[in-house]
Amino acid sequence: MLTNRPRILIADDHTLVAELCKKLLEPEYNVVGTVNNGHDLVQTAIELRPNVILVDITMPVLNGLDAGQQLKEALRTVKLIFLTMNHDNDVVAEAFRRGASGYLLKTCAAEEMVLAVREVLRGNTYMSRTLEKDTISYLRRQPVKLVQEAERLTKRQREVLQLLAEGKLMKEVGDILNVTTRTVAFHKYRMMEVLGAKTSADLVKYAVRNHMTGS
Repeated sequence: MLTNRPRILIADDHTLVAELCKKLLEPEYNVVGTVNNGHDLVQTAIELRPNVILVDITMPVLNGLDAGQQLKEALRTVKLIFLTMNHDNDVVAEAFRRGASGYLLKTCAAEEMVLAVREVLRGNTYMSRTLEKDTISYLRRQPVKLVQEAERLTKRQREVLQLLAEGKLMKEVGDILNVTTRTVAFHKYRMMEVLGAKTSADLVKYAVRNHMTGS
């Protein structure tokens, strides 16, 4: 029965991509939903408790890396497979540091996506074949640097920064995160101190450089 199949949730802000993934996976898995931003992903995943989440990295409101980390803290057993166009070794390494079980490029063949889901459900990790050799070597050299960079900002600060970098006003950020404008301003100026940023533009540059903004 369909209800006995592993449960899959898909998160991608491109509707066509999400629907194609759903169509490819439905013959073998129970696709319980699709969402188009990281904030909705966190809420929906906690409600539906899927076994596997296919998640894009560059999504609005909350990027896939931060959303994925929040979900690994809330749902310890969930398997994350990042599905992205980004083949930057720093990003691949950061995805696994945040709890990824798999990392797929959107240029992969359809059967590779299905294979990746099977592998992570068995408790294995999976990486796109085109990345594997160089990236594994890179992962072994970089963990300390990545941890230090990721811990410079708190979870809330990263949420505020992404929204500001996407052009939201402080009041809009406060409404989305359900905090006051004064609290948003506090986080903004605290981030400027921590990062040594002199202007709002410097904060935006940091967010872009660290792949925190949506597509």
